[in-house]
Formats: sequence, C-alpha cells, structure tokens
Amino acid sequence: MVTFSTATTTMSQSRAPLAGFTAQLLLLTTLALTVGLSTWAWFAGVVFGAVLCGLLKVALHRAGMTTLGWANSVTLGRAILTGGVTAMIVGSDASPLLIAAVAAVALAMDGVDGQVARRTGTTSALGARFDMEVDAFLILVLSGAAAIEFGWWALAIGAFRYLFVVASWALPWMNAALPPKFSRKVVAAQQGVMLAVVVSGLLPTAFAVFALAVALASLTWSFGRDIVWLHQVSRVRQVAGSRRPAPRARALATR
Repeated sequence: MVTFSTATTTMSQSRAPLAGFTAQLLLLTTLALTVGLSTWAWFAGVVFGAVLCGLLKVALHRAGMTTLGWANSVTLGRAILTGGVTAMIVGSDASPLLIAAVAAVALAMDGVDGQVARRTGTTSALGARFDMEVDAFLILVLSGAAAIEFGWWALAIGAFRYLFVVASWALPWMNAALPPKFSRKVVAAQQGVMLAVVVSGLLPTAFAVFALAVALASLTWSFGRDIVWLHQVSRVRQVAGSRRPAPRARALATR
C-alpha cells in the first residue's frame, strides 16, 4: 500500500507554476510532433498554460501556501492534460478517439487528488477551488467540441457554470454556500463522461445527440434546483431580518 507523509512537500510556491508551464510546453511539443498542431492550437495551449500557472501563483500567494502539495500537484497534472485537449480541439490532426482518451485520463484523475488530499490531511479551500475550475474548463472545452459537430446548443453544457457565476455577480444571494448533495456530484461526473464518449465519435449521431440532451437536461435540473433553494433561503433570511426588533434607543439623561 502506498502511503503519503503529511510532512512530505512537493514544489515550492515559486517553482510550481514554472514547472507547470514547462510541462504544458512539453506536452504541446509532444502533440505537435505526433499528431500535429496548428498555429491557433499552439496559441490556445500556450495561453491556457500561461493563464493557468499565473493564476495558480497568485492563488498560492493569497492562500499563504509555501508549497503546492501532492493533491494540488495531481490537479495541476489534470490541468496540463486539459491544456493538451484544448489545443487538439482547436486545431490538430488528432483522432477524436485520442482526444477523448486524454480527456478521460484527466477525468479519471479527478478522483485521485481528493483522496490524496484526505489521506495526507492537506485539504484546503484552494485545492477544492482548483479542482472545480479544472473540471469546469475541461467540460467547457469538450462541450465546445461537441457543439462543432452536433450544434451550438451543446455548448450550454459547459457554459452553465460560468453563466451561474456571472449571474451571481448581479444577484448576491446566489453566492450563499450550498449544502452538499451526492446527486450534484453524480450530475457533474456524468457531464464529463458523456461528453468524452460523444467526442470520441464512437456513438451513432442519434445516440450522441440523445446523450448530449440527457446531459443538458440533468444539468438544467441540478442548477435549477440549487437556484430555487438559494432563492428560498435568501427570502427566509430577508423575512427573519425584517422581524428583528429595532435596538432600543439609549435614554438620554437630562438634568
């Protein structure tokens, strides 16, 4: 059995983003030599890697973390694979099956970083956010690939989460913490699996469209349920706040 020591550290705060960007460039170079990448694919992959590692450096600094940690290193690996998927989708001679295979590896690693974090006692808000953002972007990229083949309505699968974030800027009550639900995790995992299978090209057109429709419907249900719950909670808080007795005014002593 492999065990992880909580005292074991990985890359330092300054080295981790640089190492991640270097790994991204190495993956892009490998893809260019094997399946070929267009200029736009190179551009997309390099920009993705630069933005990813720049934001990671800022996040580590803000969180006061001196090292990346094993769990976040796994997530960084998933992010680098996502950059490779992005480049291949933007422009390459890679087969749909290869794109789906690389995406499947990134999706499969999603269950690893959480386990590593729990076993090493290194769970953190940064790690959870990092993991969530990588998932969201990979689903966005895969839904974009599906949209090119089956219609732009499929892009809604990947755009849902970002639309939710934008809406929360205008509606602060949507920023409240949601209670953990197993069904939400199931729906989230379903999106990646279905999109990877659809992008692989293994399904007949009718089945692929049906799978995308099921993915979009389940995502709409999940987000809709959460939005309704958040709105109801905000109304309850408003009513509770309006019923609070006004603070007693201090009596002014007069002489």
